[in-house]
Amino acid sequence: MPKEELVFIPVSDGIRLSAKLYIPDGDGPFPAVIEALPYRKDDVTLAYEGDYRRLRDEGDYIVCRLDVRGTGSSEGIPEDEYTPREQEDICEVIEWLSTQEWSSGSVGMFGTSYSGFNSLQVAMHRPPALKAIVSIMATDSRYTDDVHYGGGAQRGIDLVDYPHYMVPLNALPPAPHVYGEGWRERWDERLDNLKPWVLEWLEHQNEDDYWLQGSLKTDYSSIECAVMIVSGWADGYHNMAFRTLENVDVPSHLLAGPWSHMAPENSIPGPHLDLVPEMIAWWDRWLRKDESSPAASWPKVRAFMRRATTPEPDLKEHEGEWWSEPEWPPERAGERRFELGTGSDEYAIRGDVGFYGSIWCAGTLPWGPPMDQRPDDAFSLTYDWDVDEEFAVLGHPQLATTIRSSVPVAYLSAKLCDVFPDGTSALVARGILNLTHRDTHADPKPLEPGEAYTVNLELDATSWIFEPGHKIRLSLATSDWPSSWSPPQPGTITIERDESTLSLPELRGGPIAEPPQFHPPKLSPEKGFEPHSPGPHKPVVWRTQHDVLARERRVGVEFGDAAPHEGDRIRISDETKASLRVSTRDPGSAGLDASYWIAIEWPEATVRNVSRLTMESDAETYKVHLELHVFENGEEKWTRAWDKVIPRRLQ
Repeated sequence: MPKEELVFIPVSDGIRLSAKLYIPDGDGPFPAVIEALPYRKDDVTLAYEGDYRRLRDEGDYIVCRLDVRGTGSSEGIPEDEYTPREQEDICEVIEWLSTQEWSSGSVGMFGTSYSGFNSLQVAMHRPPALKAIVSIMATDSRYTDDVHYGGGAQRGIDLVDYPHYMVPLNALPPAPHVYGEGWRERWDERLDNLKPWVLEWLEHQNEDDYWLQGSLKTDYSSIECAVMIVSGWADGYHNMAFRTLENVDVPSHLLAGPWSHMAPENSIPGPHLDLVPEMIAWWDRWLRKDESSPAASWPKVRAFMRRATTPEPDLKEHEGEWWSEPEWPPERAGERRFELGTGSDEYAIRGDVGFYGSIWCAGTLPWGPPMDQRPDDAFSLTYDWDVDEEFAVLGHPQLATTIRSSVPVAYLSAKLCDVFPDGTSALVARGILNLTHRDTHADPKPLEPGEAYTVNLELDATSWIFEPGHKIRLSLATSDWPSSWSPPQPGTITIERDESTLSLPELRGGPIAEPPQFHPPKLSPEKGFEPHSPGPHKPVVWRTQHDVLARERRVGVEFGDAAPHEGDRIRISDETKASLRVSTRDPGSAGLDASYWIAIEWPEATVRNVSRLTMESDAETYKVHLELHVFENGEEKWTRAWDKVIPRRLQ
C-alpha cells in the first residue's frame, strides 16, 4: 500500500527540518521529487496533498514536501526569503533523499512561485542527485520581476499581500501535533527572533547584491539539470521564460498558458489543463531516462496564443489557440515597427492612472485579470494603428523613445492594447520604468530637467493574435497605480514622437504543427477559484473610489477564508482588509493601510496572529508602521511594533 510518513531530516548545523514523504506501493527503488515551501505543510497548505498523492500514485515517485527552515514544523529561524542557508538545506535534503533505501538516487524538484524560485536556485548549486526541475510561475531575476520592484519602481498593492502576511505567518508555532514536546519553546524562539522581511525589502531599492543572490540571471551556466518552465500570460512571473530558454545550455522546455498565479487546472482565466501528467512526463524523461516518455518529443515551446476577448476581472476563459515552436528563438521570428509620428506630446505627471490594468500579477480574486482599458486610456497619451491583416506576436514588445522630464524622478508606464471595433480596449502587455533606472537598476541617476534621454522600455512578454478591423494602441502614462507605487512629485514629461518606435515580436506565418494535446483538468473550475482551499470563501471586495473634493483616488480590497482540515481536527481562517490612496494633484502623497489576521485551531491550542501595516509617502520618504499581536487561546501572548522612516532613493 502507498504510505505517508512524517520525518525530521537533520542538516549540517544541527537544525532538524520537517518533511512529509509520500511513498509509492512496492519495493522500489523510486526516483524522488521535492517541493520546499515556507507555507506550512501541516495546516495552512495541507490541502496541497492531493497533487503529492497523484504524483506518487500516478507517477510512482516518492514525493517530499519540506517546510523550509524556521517555518511550519521545521526548526530554526526564518531570516528572510531565499537565503543561501535555505539553498544549502535543500541541497542536503536532496542528498538525504538520494541515499535512502527506497530511492533510485535520482531526484527532481518542483514548485509554484516560492518553490519555483528555489527550484532554480538549488539547481544553480548543482547537487549531484538533482536531474530535472519543474519551475512554475517563478523568475530568474529577484529585483526586476518579483513582488517587490518592477522597472525600478516600488510595487504598490502587492504590499498588502505576501510581504505583509508573511509577518504573522512566520510568527506561528510549529504544528503541535507534528513537532510534539517542545513546540512552545520553538515558538518562543521564533517570536524572540522575529524579523519582518518586508522592512528589509523596502531598504534595498536598487538592484544590489541582496537581490542578485538567488537570481539565476547572474549565471545561467550554473544549471546542469533539465529545466521545464511553466508560465502564465496573466501571471506576473513569465518574463523569465524566454530569457531562460535562450541562456541555459541544458535540455529545456516552456509551457506557457493564459493562466494567472493559480493552478492551470482552474486558473482565472482558462483554458485549463491537468499539469500533473506533464510533470510526470518530464521526470520520466530525465529521472528515469525513459525515451518513450511524451516529453521526449515535445517541441521547445508550447504556447497559448491569445485572441481578442472581452476583458473581465473574473474572466473564465480566454479566446485563442495552442501553438508549438520547435526552437527558441524561432527562425521565423520577425519584427513589426510602428512609428509614433511627428512632433512632441507633453503630459502632466499623474500618480493615479492604472487601476483598470489590475495588479501586475493576477491570481485568485480580488487579484483578477485586467479590465477594459478605456478609463485609463482617457488619462494617457494614446497612439493607434489599424490592423489590416492578421498577425501573431510572441515575446517582448519594445518601446524606444526620446523623453524629457521637468523633474529629476519620473516614471513611464507603457501599455500595449488591442482595440476592438466597438472601442473595447484589451490589455496585451504592460511595462513600467522608473526613468532614473534608464541605464541600470544598480546605479540609477536623476534626470536633468529639460534634457533629452533615449529610453528603451521592454514590456512584459506576451502572446497575441491581432485581427483585421482592430487597432493596436500604445498608451503612455506616468503611473501604473495601484500596481506600482506612485511617482514622488508633480511635473511634466514630453515624448518626442519622431524619435519613438514601438516594436512587436512577430511570429511570421500561422501554426506550423498540430496543436499540442493536454489532459483535461480533473478539478472542475466551477468548484472554486482557489485550487487548494476548500472554503467557504468570505465575500471578496475590490473597489475604487474617487473623492472629488479631497482630490484622491482610493482602492479597497477585502478577502479571506475559513476552512476545516483533517475533518474538524484543524480549523484555519484568515482575513485581509486593505486600502490605498493617492492624490490626484500630488502623486508623491500616497498611502496604504492593511490589516491581516490568521487563526489556527489545533486540539492542543488556538493561535491567532493579527498584524497591521501602514505606509505613507511624500516626495522624499516612506513612513512605515508595522505591528503584530499574537494570541493563544484568546489571551495576548506577545506583541511588537516597528516604525521606520525610509528615504525614497530616486523612487
